[in-house]
Amino acid sequence: MSIDWAAFTPYSALTGGALIGLASVLLILGIGRVAGISGIVGGLFSGYRTEQWRWYFLVGLFASPWLYQLFAVFPSVQITSDVPVLVVAGLLVGVGTRYATGCTSGHGVCGLSQLSMRSLVATLSFMMAGFITVYVMKHLVGGV
Repeated sequence: MSIDWAAFTPYSALTGGALIGLASVLLILGIGRVAGISGIVGGLFSGYRTEQWRWYFLVGLFASPWLYQLFAVFPSVQITSDVPVLVVAGLLVGVGTRYATGCTSGHGVCGLSQLSMRSLVATLSFMMAGFITVYVMKHLVGGV
């Protein structure tokens, strides 16, 4: 593995991470809710009365790339995997978030900042599953 140092942008990564942290802090201090995307989306389709803040949060997520483009050049994205691989990966992530009762944003960002042992175990599990999947797909299956 190598890092393309010409394309490495630590300031944009730091800014993005700080904005995610700030949004998480504002949400938990403002209305006492965790900024876990799977929980936010799941709450929209749970059958109970939907809280309006969930819609605002999702609109902000979808609007942010367009706002970004007003101030900077949007980086080019190149997806090299086949559609069936992406569909299976997406379904596996969805199943994993149900088993873990949360996603990487809920456990990894919000849960770890609250020193939750459950979130630590979930985040370590997410990361190990990702490491193992990349190793298997790149080195054992043959560069999918």
